[in-house]
Amino acid sequence: MPAAPLKLTRAQILAFRRHVGALVERLPRGKSSLRRAAWAGLQDSMPRAALLSIHARVAGTEPTTWEDPSLVQLWGPRFSAFVVAARDLAVFSLGRFPDDARGRQIAEDLAARLQALLDGGVRMTYGEAGRALGEHPNRLRYAATTGTVVMRWEGARQPVIWITPPPDIDARDARLELARRYLHVYGPTTPEAFAEWAGIGPLQGTNAFDALGTSRTPVRTPIGDAWILTRDEPTFRTAARPPARARLLPSGDAFYLLQGTDRELLVPNATRRRQLWTPRVWPGALLVEGEIAGTWRRANEKVDVEPWRRLSRAQQDAVVEEAESLPLPGAAGRIVVRWQT
Repeated sequence: MPAAPLKLTRAQILAFRRHVGALVERLPRGKSSLRRAAWAGLQDSMPRAALLSIHARVAGTEPTTWEDPSLVQLWGPRFSAFVVAARDLAVFSLGRFPDDARGRQIAEDLAARLQALLDGGVRMTYGEAGRALGEHPNRLRYAATTGTVVMRWEGARQPVIWITPPPDIDARDARLELARRYLHVYGPTTPEAFAEWAGIGPLQGTNAFDALGTSRTPVRTPIGDAWILTRDEPTFRTAARPPARARLLPSGDAFYLLQGTDRELLVPNATRRRQLWTPRVWPGALLVEGEIAGTWRRANEKVDVEPWRRLSRAQQDAVVEEAESLPLPGAAGRIVVRWQT
């Protein structure tokens, strides 16, 4: 008779996610820390969100850290802007390569035409490239799944794209590594959640999880049955370390880049969920001693913080210290926190 699934509490799950997400204690400066911070990619759909996600995890983050040569920007999961380790480019691109013949043909055709257009190290905006190829610029994103198209996006301007050598990894292997990384950072989770996050079909998500075999383990959580990486089970069973006093997580940060019932686990209060996961642009998440405790938004050097509960003086001081350390590109003056009630 098979053993009953491991039961995990909400506290265990959040402690694990904070630990693997480097939200307990900042990592030391360096390329290995940047890679760990970007283990499941850093969404950069809001200008410089990836930089602020790095700042929440890596000590000594500066306004130019996102430009480190060890990092690269691409159209990643769901064709959103992502920052990933350059050595992991194939995982976040080829790992989402279409399984159907038509999808593969579109991706490969666009990539080949871009290769001819941008041969010799040419770089141009995706608008210019689209006009040159007679394609809508947004359609060029499909070529990113071949692992040969990268970009640089400044936020206010159009992305600049160029060609990179094709990956030396099989698309299936890249997909399985993408699934392992998702399980590690977002676990416990399901194949359906993985598929939605990655922007692939539900069947492809299920097939990827099935292919992982015994490297995944079933668990039971407060919101239903799910999976974790087998090698992560000892960490789930380990006593949690004290969480960081405060972190300001940007819109789309991996700690709350969740859908459906996964949101209920992180934020049990339905009213608070609606305030965090808004229909349009999400605010940043205020993390205080390991729990989402409010939201925040920024306008230049002004940071507006809206806590969901009364914070102690020490907690308020920690939030202000965190805000004042934000590595904001082009900041002209001292960062000022404005408390919203």
